[in-house]
Amino acid sequence: MIVPLPAHVVDDLVRRTLAEDLGLAGDVSTDTAIAAGAHGVAEIVARHAGTVAGLDVALAVFPAVDRAVTAAAQVAEGDRVGAGSVLARVQGPTRALLTGERAALNLLGHASGIATATRAVVDAVAGSGARIVDTRKTTPGLRALEKHAVRCGGGHNHRFGLFDAVMLKDNHLIAAGGIAPAVAAVRAQVGHTVHIEVEVDHLGQVHEALAAGADSILLDNLGDDDLRTAVGLVAGRAITEASGGITPERAAAVAATGVDVISLGWLTHSAPRLDVALELLPSDGS
Repeated sequence: MIVPLPAHVVDDLVRRTLAEDLGLAGDVSTDTAIAAGAHGVAEIVARHAGTVAGLDVALAVFPAVDRAVTAAAQVAEGDRVGAGSVLARVQGPTRALLTGERAALNLLGHASGIATATRAVVDAVAGSGARIVDTRKTTPGLRALEKHAVRCGGGHNHRFGLFDAVMLKDNHLIAAGGIAPAVAAVRAQVGHTVHIEVEVDHLGQVHEALAAGADSILLDNLGDDDLRTAVGLVAGRAITEASGGITPERAAAVAATGVDVISLGWLTHSAPRLDVALELLPSDGS
């Protein structure tokens, strides 16, 4: 079961999305072309096969435009659907359906594209034990939705932000004077439950990270042979994470090196959106 986004997150995202689209004047096309009393029924359809994410958020758009709109999902978050599948049915004032159309489809298509891309990578490494995770390379303002979409695709989330885990990257290590002093400084100030991850970019740093007591070691832009060697050096004493330049085509080979986690920034910053559409039905509802 996929845990839905909290209501306050959905409400805020819908509010901001509609405000961006409506501005100060509202929907001048719909409000002038469509009679105020018109009532409509529409279906949201997937034009291509994929994995669904963000449907609950998309459907929340329409009643935010007009409380008289009702919406019913026909599939669940994380479901795989074929081309032509009906994802939801919405009905109510036609003006509200048309005004909310693009906002809803933008959210749904973007999130479902991320879920679809994630599912493909998760399937590629199935049976390896490697966990597919996202990164903080997200669209400003859409992080909660994008990370939710990764979960819908069978992936997992890395830290949500700067506040929920310690990750010492190359510039931290340079500024702090190295791995050992950086980890020591953090340990002296955070609680015992705080997880510390250290990024390394060559095998020599793996020993330093282990000696410093890192909980996780991020192996950045290493080749498959070096990843395999690093996993052997760590020998279960820390979580190993492969990151950097990992494509869907390479994911299975990376998983075969024995790393625990594979993180891919492109899941959230470059996954193509799933093509979805809102189709207004004839007035008889057929």
